[in-house]
Order: sequence, then structure tokens, then C-alpha cells
Amino acid sequence: MAPLFPDRDAVFPGLKDKVYFNYGGQGMLPRPAAEAIAQTYQRLEDLGPFTLTSNRWVNEQTEQLRQTWAEELGISPQTLALTDSVTTGCNIVLWGLDWRPGDHLLLTDCEHPGVIAIAEALAQRRGVTYSTCPIQATLTEGDPVQVLRDHITPQTRILVLSHLLWNTGQVLPLPEILDFAHRLQIPVLVDGAQSAGSLPLNLTELGADYYAFTGHKWFCGPSGVGGLYIAPERLGELLPTYVGWRSIDYDSRGGMTGWTGDARRYEVATSPYPLFIGLERALQIHRQFGSAQSRWERLTQLSAYLWKELQSFKHLRRLSSRPPQAGIVSFQTTAPLTSKKLVKTLDERRIYLRTIGDPDCVRVCCHYFSTEAEIDSLLTALASLDSGADA
Repeated sequence: MAPLFPDRDAVFPGLKDKVYFNYGGQGMLPRPAAEAIAQTYQRLEDLGPFTLTSNRWVNEQTEQLRQTWAEELGISPQTLALTDSVTTGCNIVLWGLDWRPGDHLLLTDCEHPGVIAIAEALAQRRGVTYSTCPIQATLTEGDPVQVLRDHITPQTRILVLSHLLWNTGQVLPLPEILDFAHRLQIPVLVDGAQSAGSLPLNLTELGADYYAFTGHKWFCGPSGVGGLYIAPERLGELLPTYVGWRSIDYDSRGGMTGWTGDARRYEVATSPYPLFIGLERALQIHRQFGSAQSRWERLTQLSAYLWKELQSFKHLRRLSSRPPQAGIVSFQTTAPLTSKKLVKTLDERRIYLRTIGDPDCVRVCCHYFSTEAEIDSLLTALASLDSGADA
């Protein structure tokens, strides 16, 4: 496979001395993005951090990020609220609904603890009930659409699920899920923490109601900048929970006239604007090296190569019997090798993976600019641990 990103180490200098497979947790920040952040802080000091000139420039840069990110995801900028994380986006949606006691929220058993915590808080404060359905088992057999359908109740108010499961790497058939949910008039909130930046997405064509995502994982932006897509027809159904000066429109004299007419109504106040500029630079870098489709094709080729080679190890077992549909490959260890010991040993060798608690496994995230040589380095290290487990 020819590299899609020939000058990678110049753009991502942090990759020169390590083998990094933790993009699902935090991406590597490209040098131009880091430089843009530092330069922005300095420029604001030079202009005066709160002046007419600096405020106008910050607003322009914020809207440039909104435009660039919207283009990447196939949406209108007016449907994009800038947040700080996926969890914040999920909070905006779930606390913004007009819940009634007895309403039901359906999750899958592969959701992130941050989303589960919101459901638990809603249950305590609003009298909402929630339950999970066994999607994890459909990685090997069964139909995830049918599993979800079987767990819908007459009281189900919203369905919450991840597009790309953070633990197993399974890509859920979101178009089919949205189709049946909408037939039942049930909106869907999608956790896009792992899908945004790895899968090619057109959220408008997809028909998602709400889609929360972040810039610091597969997009390789700075931590602290996220986004929330809200379908235009859902805008009026979602009440802002936290509000501030960015949530409202003003008349010519500066008087408040009501909520903004677009997704900015879910934004609050001052944000880390230099990070906005850093993320915009990161997005532009990815776009220089192929379309979202070509980047996805590359990372699936790499993850499939890793997945195929893992079948030969004695003490490692791939979670999925089918080639990966994205960049995540998860595998389990067998005694006497444990996942925590494996990850710790590799960490000491500057090969970076992570463990997952449920299911107990090791997760590898291949980006489109990962290399076969890096995967071979991982495989060589795994082979030594695999053979050493019998010693």
C-alpha cells in the first residue's frame, strides 16, 4: 500500500519516535495546527485580547471553522453548534427535550460512560426510565436493527447509540436504524466520537436527528472543541439548557430579540478561540491528502491488514470474525497473558494502544496516515509477548 501521506512526519512530528494507535482517544496534533494556536494567542495579545478589531477577527475565524467542518460533514453551517466535546453535545440534546415522568430512553450496551451518566441523571431528576439493548453480541451474529426494534417500547422518547462502537469497532447500519425509528416517530441521537473523522459522512443525506462529534480524536485537532449537528426540523423541539450571549440575537441597539434562528442558540459564551483556529487548520490538512472516502478506504485497508495478521497468534483472539469496517481493531488475550499487562509492556516500548473494560479487550486505532511498518512493529512486539506467555 502506497502511503497516502508521504510527508507525514514533517506534518506530525510527534510520530517520529513512537508507534501510535490511540486515535480513538486523542489524535496527534499536526505541526501547522499547533503553530496556528500559538500564533493566535500572540496575535490576540498584539491586537488587544478584547478590542473591536480582535473581536471581529475572532468571529470571522469562528465562522470559518463552522464552514469548514460543515463542508466536511455534509451539513449547513446553520445546523452546527460548536461545543467542547461529544458528551457536551449529548447533554445539550438530552437535557433539552421536554421530558415527562415515565418517558423511556433506549441505549445500546456499547455506549460510553459519559452518555450513560446523563441517562442516570435524567432518571434521578426527571423521572425518566432508561434501558440498554444487547448490541455487542451482534458483532458476531444477529441483526442490530432487529435488536433495537425489539427493545423499543410505547414510552420510548429517543434512541441513543454510537455510529462506530468505541469498544468493538462495529459500524452500526445507521440508515436502516434511522428509517425504522423515524417510522415510529422516535428521534435518534448519534454519538459520533469514533465515526467523525474516520467514516465518510454526509449527515444531511443520512437523515440523523442529532449527531454529536469532536475534533480531538480522528480529526487530530486540539482537545476542547466539539460539535453538534441538529437537523433543521428538530431545532424548535430542543430547548437550550445552558444559555449565554452567543445563544441570542440582538437588535441594532444591542437589545436581546430572542434565540438565534440556528444552532448557535446552543452555544453559550466565550470559548478557547485559538483552539478553533487550530482545529480548522487540522481539517484543512486532512483535506489536502484526499477525500473523506479515500481516507476511509486507506484506514480500512490498514486495519484489515492488522486484523488478518492477528489470526495467527495463540494467546490473542480477534473480537470480530469479519474484516473491520473502519479503523478500530479490538482483540482479547487469553491466560496467562492479560490485556493490561500487554498494553503496559507495549507502552514501555513506545507502542501505544489502550485497554477497554467491557468487553475486556485491547483496542488498536489505525489512521489513514498510519503505516504498514508501524503495524509490522506492533505485530513483532505482539509475537514476542505471545510466545513469551508460554515460557
